[in-house]
Order: sequence, then structure tokens, then C-alpha cells
Amino acid sequence: MTHTIALAGNPNTGKSTLFNLLTGLKQHTGNWPGKTVLRAEGELKTEKHVYTVIDLPGTYSLYSNSADEEVARDYIIFEKPDITLVVVDATSLERNLNIALQVLEMTDQAILCVNLIDEARKKGIHIDKDALSKQLGIPVILISAREKIGIIQLLKTIDQMTEGKIETQAFKIKYNQTVEKKIKQLEPQIKQIIGNALPARWVALRILDGDIKLLDSLKSYIQNPDFGAEKHQPAQGGCCHGA
Repeated sequence: MTHTIALAGNPNTGKSTLFNLLTGLKQHTGNWPGKTVLRAEGELKTEKHVYTVIDLPGTYSLYSNSADEEVARDYIIFEKPDITLVVVDATSLERNLNIALQVLEMTDQAILCVNLIDEARKKGIHIDKDALSKQLGIPVILISAREKIGIIQLLKTIDQMTEGKIETQAFKIKYNQTVEKKIKQLEPQIKQIIGNALPARWVALRILDGDIKLLDSLKSYIQNPDFGAEKHQPAQGGCCHGA
């Protein structure tokens, strides 16, 4: 069985370097259907599993402000990769965590890859990965794709998550009282339509944002013949995955 891994992150975080390291020569490129956005896909074999790795376009957010953002967002939410690796720059962690928080609103099957850790150490930057992992509720791995630091630990963590041996409690942003009240009002109505196919809280947020492009994508998703089966599957977002 082949599992899927999506790589998400800001531009210039070394995401493509990590993709090349994981997939080597077993990769190919093309365009996303109906888009001029480049699609890079490759194969990763660990000691235990085989993965298809998708290098999503580098973006600063996962809203519908550009074709790149739309492609990255739609893949994570509609294609449901088994694991999403969020690649961030260790030297600009605070700025990079914005996209990580957006991913965690969409899926709890994520690993934070803090890349360029060698550069951070040269600048005297210390990252407490255990504290960060506890705060975000997902595994955090310190890596340098360029120097091949932390890659063995990353591969082990990927396999463990695939096998359900890692529990996640993905952090969800709490908004002000007015927004949270509207989310609670929308969630039951959304669940009546989509069931467990998508995280209802995330869909509610996008509706409140007035995300027209997302609504168009949502309509196409619901009209897909496979939607009926997905609607009744156990919910994934915000739950724990234990051994």
C-alpha cells in the first residue's frame, strides 16, 4: 500500500531541497489539472513503507488569494494526504508558523519540520522542540535538508505516524467570542451536508471569511461520485490517533 505525504510551507524554507532529498531521482513534474502551477511528485521508500510525496507550491497562507494557495489548500483538504509535512525556516520560526497553524485547522496528521537548523545554531538561535511539540500537539523534528541532519528521525516519525503509533492533538486557534458563536451555529448545518468528509470547523471559518473560490471547490467536491462514501467515514480533523 502506498501512502501520501504532502510538503507544505513558505517559499525559501528549503521545502524543495527536502523533497529532492526524500525522493532522489524517483520524481516527475507536470502541471496541476487546469492550472499553470507546477506539480512535483516523487516516491519515498523507508524500511517499512512506500510513499508518494507531493511538493505543494510554496505559499505564505492557505487561503484563495492566488493559484498557488488554492492548489495547496485544495490538495490538503480534499485529497487528504496521510501526512502533511510543514516545512519552516528555523531562523524565521515565528513568521513561518502562520502557515503551520492554518494546516492544523485542516488536519491533525501533520509533522512540523524545522529546517535550516544548522543556520539557526550558527546565529545562536535555540529551538525547544519538545515545548513546541507540546504547544502544537504534533511531532516537531529539527532538520537540515541541505546537511542531511535529522532526516533519519524524520523518516522514523513518518513511519510511526503512518502506523498510528503517534498521538496528535493538533492546536486549534480560538477566535473571539462572536466568531466562535457563529462557528458553533454553522457547524451542525455543515455536518448535515458533508458529514465527516471535511472538518466542519474549518469549512465554517472559510464561509465566515466569504471565501467564494472555496465554496466553488466545495460544490465540485460534493458532486464527486466518491463523496457519499467519504461523508460517512470517521472524522479525522481534531481527533487523536493512538497506537
